[in-house]
Amino acid sequence: MRLNVQDCLQISDLAKKLGITARTIRLYEQMGLVDPPRRTDGGIRVYDQDDVLRFKFILKVKELGLSLAEMQELAQIYKEHREPDKIMPRLVELLEFHLAGIRHKVTQLQSLEKDIVAYRQRILDAYPHGFPAGPQSEAESVK
Repeated sequence: MRLNVQDCLQISDLAKKLGITARTIRLYEQMGLVDPPRRTDGGIRVYDQDDVLRFKFILKVKELGLSLAEMQELAQIYKEHREPDKIMPRLVELLEFHLAGIRHKVTQLQSLEKDIVAYRQRILDAYPHGFPAGPQSEAESVK
Protein backbone atom coordinates (compact mmCIF):
# COMPACT_ATOMS: atom_id res chain seq x y z
CA MET A 1 0.00 0.00 0.00
CA ARG A 2 1.39 3.39 -0.98
CA LEU A 3 0.94 5.98 1.71
CA ASN A 4 1.14 9.74 1.29
CA VAL A 5 3.35 10.60 4.24
CA GLN A 6 3.66 14.33 3.52
CA ASP A 7 1.10 15.26 6.17
CA CYS A 8 2.03 12.48 8.57
CA LEU A 9 4.32 12.33 11.56
CA GLN A 10 6.64 9.55 12.55
CA ILE A 11 6.46 8.27 16.12
CA SER A 12 9.38 10.40 17.33
CA ASP A 13 7.84 13.55 15.85
CA LEU A 14 4.45 12.74 17.36
CA ALA A 15 6.04 12.12 20.76
CA LYS A 16 7.85 15.44 20.60
CA LYS A 17 4.72 17.29 19.48
CA LEU A 18 2.67 15.82 22.36
CA GLY A 19 5.39 16.00 25.02
CA ILE A 20 5.34 12.26 25.69
CA THR A 21 7.65 9.38 24.87
CA ALA A 22 7.47 7.02 21.92
CA ARG A 23 7.16 4.26 24.53
CA THR A 24 3.95 5.88 25.86
CA ILE A 25 2.55 6.05 22.33
CA ARG A 26 3.25 2.35 21.80
CA LEU A 27 1.74 1.53 25.21
CA TYR A 28 -1.48 3.38 24.34
CA GLU A 29 -1.59 1.46 21.06
CA GLN A 30 -1.08 -1.89 22.84
CA MET A 31 -3.81 -1.04 25.34
CA GLY A 32 -6.23 -0.30 22.53
CA LEU A 33 -6.64 3.37 23.39
CA VAL A 34 -5.86 4.18 19.77
CA ASP A 35 -5.96 2.13 16.60
CA PRO A 36 -2.70 0.64 15.38
CA PRO A 37 -0.92 3.21 13.23
CA ARG A 38 -0.61 3.02 9.51
CA ARG A 39 2.82 2.09 8.28
CA THR A 40 4.94 2.96 5.31
CA ASP A 41 6.16 0.26 2.95
CA GLY A 42 9.28 0.21 5.08
CA GLY A 43 7.24 -0.50 8.23
CA ILE A 44 7.63 2.94 9.81
CA ARG A 45 4.68 4.07 11.93
CA VAL A 46 3.02 7.22 10.62
CA TYR A 47 0.34 9.34 12.24
CA ASP A 48 -2.03 11.83 10.63
CA GLN A 49 -3.92 14.77 12.13
CA ASP A 50 -6.79 12.53 13.30
CA ASP A 51 -4.27 10.44 15.24
CA VAL A 52 -2.81 13.60 16.79
CA LEU A 53 -6.28 14.69 17.91
CA ARG A 54 -6.99 11.25 19.35
CA PHE A 55 -3.78 11.29 21.39
CA LYS A 56 -4.53 14.83 22.59
CA PHE A 57 -7.95 13.65 23.75
CA ILE A 58 -6.38 10.74 25.65
CA LEU A 59 -3.86 13.03 27.30
CA LYS A 60 -6.58 15.49 28.29
CA VAL A 61 -8.83 12.90 29.93
CA LYS A 62 -5.77 11.45 31.66
CA GLU A 63 -4.99 14.94 32.98
CA LEU A 64 -8.60 15.19 34.19
CA GLY A 65 -8.12 12.06 36.29
CA LEU A 66 -9.56 9.22 34.23
CA SER A 67 -7.90 5.88 34.81
CA LEU A 68 -6.46 3.75 32.03
CA ALA A 69 -9.38 1.34 32.48
CA GLU A 70 -11.85 4.21 32.04
CA MET A 71 -9.98 5.37 28.96
CA GLN A 72 -10.10 1.83 27.57
CA GLU A 73 -13.86 1.81 28.13
CA LEU A 74 -14.21 5.03 26.14
CA ALA A 75 -11.96 3.64 23.41
CA GLN A 76 -14.15 0.55 23.16
CA ILE A 77 -17.28 2.68 22.78
CA TYR A 78 -15.51 4.66 20.06
CA LYS A 79 -14.44 1.47 18.24
CA GLU A 80 -18.00 0.17 18.27
CA HIS A 81 -19.59 3.33 16.87
CA ARG A 82 -16.74 5.26 15.20
CA GLU A 83 -18.40 8.51 16.26
CA PRO A 84 -16.78 10.66 18.94
CA ASP A 85 -20.21 11.94 20.03
CA LYS A 86 -21.16 8.41 21.16
CA ILE A 87 -18.62 8.48 23.99
CA MET A 88 -19.73 11.84 25.39
CA PRO A 89 -22.56 10.62 27.66
CA ARG A 90 -20.21 8.12 29.32
CA LEU A 91 -17.41 10.67 29.49
CA VAL A 92 -19.73 13.10 31.28
CA GLU A 93 -20.65 10.36 33.79
CA LEU A 94 -16.98 9.61 34.46
CA LEU A 95 -16.15 13.30 34.85
CA GLU A 96 -19.06 13.80 37.25
CA PHE A 97 -17.81 10.84 39.31
CA HIS A 98 -14.30 12.31 39.47
CA LEU A 99 -15.67 15.76 40.23
CA ALA A 100 -17.65 14.35 43.17
CA GLY A 101 -14.45 12.76 44.49
CA ILE A 102 -12.55 16.02 44.17
CA ARG A 103 -15.30 17.94 45.93
CA HIS A 104 -15.24 15.41 48.76
CA LYS A 105 -11.45 15.79 49.08
CA VAL A 106 -11.77 19.60 49.07
CA THR A 107 -14.31 19.36 51.90
CA GLN A 108 -11.95 17.12 53.86
CA LEU A 109 -9.04 19.49 53.27
CA GLN A 110 -11.10 22.50 54.36
CA SER A 111 -12.00 20.65 57.55
CA LEU A 112 -8.35 19.79 58.12
CA GLU A 113 -7.41 23.42 57.56
CA LYS A 114 -9.89 24.53 60.23
CA ASP A 115 -8.52 21.92 62.66
CA ILE A 116 -4.94 23.05 62.08
CA VAL A 117 -5.81 26.73 62.51
CA ALA A 118 -7.72 26.00 65.73
CA TYR A 119 -4.95 23.78 67.14
CA ARG A 120 -2.29 26.36 66.27
CA GLN A 121 -4.35 29.05 68.00
CA ARG A 122 -4.72 26.91 71.16
CA ILE A 123 -0.94 26.56 71.27
CA LEU A 124 -0.43 30.30 70.83
CA ASP A 125 -3.07 31.02 73.50
CA ALA A 126 -1.24 28.70 75.91
CA TYR A 127 1.91 30.81 75.48
CA PRO A 128 0.65 34.45 75.54
CA HIS A 129 4.15 35.79 76.35
CA GLY A 130 5.97 33.74 73.72
CA PHE A 131 7.69 30.42 73.85
CA PRO A 132 10.42 29.58 76.33
CA ALA A 133 13.91 29.58 74.82
CA GLY A 134 14.79 26.17 73.55
CA PRO A 135 17.44 24.60 71.35
CA GLN A 136 15.64 25.67 68.18
CA SER A 137 15.12 29.25 69.38
CA GLU A 138 18.80 29.56 70.32
CA ALA A 139 19.90 28.28 66.90
CA GLU A 140 17.66 30.81 65.20
CA SER A 141 19.07 33.68 67.32
CA VAL A 142 22.62 32.83 66.18
CA LYS A 143 21.72 33.51 62.55
